Amino acid sequence: MRPDLPYALGGVTLGVALLGNAALAPDAAAVRPLDVLLIVVMAAAVAACRRFPVPALLVVTATMLALHVRVHAGITAAFPVLVAVYVAAWRGHRLAAAASSVVFLAGFLARDISVAPAGQAAQLILERTNLLLGWFLAANIAGLVTRHHRAYLEQAEQRAAEAERTREEMALRRAGEERLRIARDLHDSLTHSISVIKVQSGIAVHLGRKQGEEPSAALQAIQEASSAAMRELRATLAVLRSPADEDRVGLARVDELAERTRAAGVPVGVTVTGEPPELPVEVDMAGYRVVQEALTNVTRHAGPATAEVRVEYSPAGLTVAVTDDGRGPANGTVTPGVGLSGMRERVAALGGTLHAGHGDGGGFAVRATFPLDGPA
Repeated sequence: MRPDLPYALGGVTLGVALLGNAALAPDAAAVRPLDVLLIVVMAAAVAACRRFPVPALLVVTATMLALHVRVHAGITAAFPVLVAVYVAAWRGHRLAAAASSVVFLAGFLARDISVAPAGQAAQLILERTNLLLGWFLAANIAGLVTRHHRAYLEQAEQRAAEAERTREEMALRRAGEERLRIARDLHDSLTHSISVIKVQSGIAVHLGRKQGEEPSAALQAIQEASSAAMRELRATLAVLRSPADEDRVGLARVDELAERTRAAGVPVGVTVTGEPPELPVEVDMAGYRVVQEALTNVTRHAGPATAEVRVEYSPAGLTVAVTDDGRGPANGTVTPGVGLSGMRERVAALGGTLHAGHGDGGGFAVRATFPLDGPA
């Protein structure tokens, strides 16, 4: 069904109601062709009020005032204006809706007062003013409530979609981190052991030949097997350390982290100072992870808060800091969790320092410094 069809049917229904009321009301004047034209124009404006709320509101207000002046259609003439006022307020045109309400009420009551008997003028003003004022206030308020409700629903849908995307990204990130962890463990333990076996067997073969003895078949098999194992292990590590994992994160993508955090409802500002140098891959990734974990903690634990991310480049080092003005633990102590401990270990492994604690003016601050003028 077309979105404008309900409005078109509503305009036709209001037009029929106006014609019926003008024909049946005892104090209404005769309906002439010009009056029918006014009703048709009103119905067309109501049909278009969803797409063109302000022009439709102006047309409906003008035609209904003209119809009331000519025919004295009564309170029925206010119904199309109420519909147009509601739609305009719902679409965000509050000033136009309020102004049209005031203009129509003033014109409507002025016409009734001008034709009312002198003794009944005060009573007529009071009754019509109370009735129509209540209706128009209700139409304006209902439009605003509908607008805010729809905005809330849209925001909830966006947050749900963003949360789903975030979960997928976190799953991919954790899978990548797990592959890198396995690669590091293999490199630090298994690679070392196989290298020792290969070196020792090679020395034994070399010394045996130097002394004129032919190495045993078992020793040669050990040497060949260790060499083959090293080649296969290096190939496995190359797969685990996929370039896609290394290229996916870095301080160049801090703005994306900030945008995701803003989508979760936390305002985030980003400030970058200094000229970005050619950072080592490990330092670039570690800085990114510190910012990522700190913003995640702000989202989870800070409550209503704003966050500020600062990235400072200098020839001697890199500094990343994340501060917020949210609430902290009631006892004021900081209990290091897995995320905070992981950040500290990652920074320390590169020769840097990390400070995490409550700020002087409240909130929480995380600051990591990485040296760039010497070996990590």
